[in-house]
Amino acid sequence: MDEARAREVLAEAGVLPGPASQARLLALGENAVFAAGDLAVKVGRDAELLGRARRELAVALWLEEAGVPAVRAAEPTALFVDGHPVTVWRRLPEPVRPTEPRDVAALLRLVHELPLPSSFELPPRELLGGVERWLRLAGDVIDPADAAYLRERRDGFAAAAAALTPHLTPGPIHGDALPRNVHVGPDGPVLIDLETFSADLREHDLVVMALSRDRYGLPAEAHDAFTATYGWDVREWDGCAVLRGARETASCAWVAQHAPSNPRALAEFARRVASLRDGDPTVRWYPF
Repeated sequence: MDEARAREVLAEAGVLPGPASQARLLALGENAVFAAGDLAVKVGRDAELLGRARRELAVALWLEEAGVPAVRAAEPTALFVDGHPVTVWRRLPEPVRPTEPRDVAALLRLVHELPLPSSFELPPRELLGGVERWLRLAGDVIDPADAAYLRERRDGFAAAAAALTPHLTPGPIHGDALPRNVHVGPDGPVLIDLETFSADLREHDLVVMALSRDRYGLPAEAHDAFTATYGWDVREWDGCAVLRGARETASCAWVAQHAPSNPRALAEFARRVASLRDGDPTVRWYPF
């Protein structure tokens, strides 16, 4: 799904007050996110994301009722337009500053204190569940040997993760707790991109920032602020390496889906898979 196709779906959905051609594109990944007036609209890449879109709306309502600062839905149900899920949200104000890791930690503390919702069921965190789909979307652009290697890693880490003994009590998690999924507006930080909310090990949310420190250049002092705000450093847990390895596998495969149309993604995929094959945890990974 490219921007032109997403705008076609947006126009057909008819959820914006003005023409879809004038909506501002905010992001283009598994969802295309557009903004116009007081609304933001997410157009899912394909039909497989419909169930996730519906659950994201349920999560938004649940968080609103619990008083957790998060993006709010403008419409309670997901539309299904020409094979694409479409959800409508209240547009957030412009950010007042960049998100810091400590902002993420403060919101995670609130989420991790919540009991499981009673009105709907949160699934386990399928961190590795998208690997097959992403590799399929990559097609023959990537080396089949690399795809086979990532499938083997996926299976090994999935089994290892299932056998972990957590340090924290399992429960609701965000599932992709990165600074890009927190928006700092005039009223403070709020959670966004709620589609990976799950019921699983709380450690999943904390490994994200540890990996950011090791692979993506997050300064050590920023990670220290994150752990100080949350109150615990997941690197002290003996299961950290397993969840880190699982997330690295997923992050590498995620890049593969963009390789057919983006040479920079293809180069980054090659960098990441080579570092995994070499067993080198110090190789820097980059956005593309």
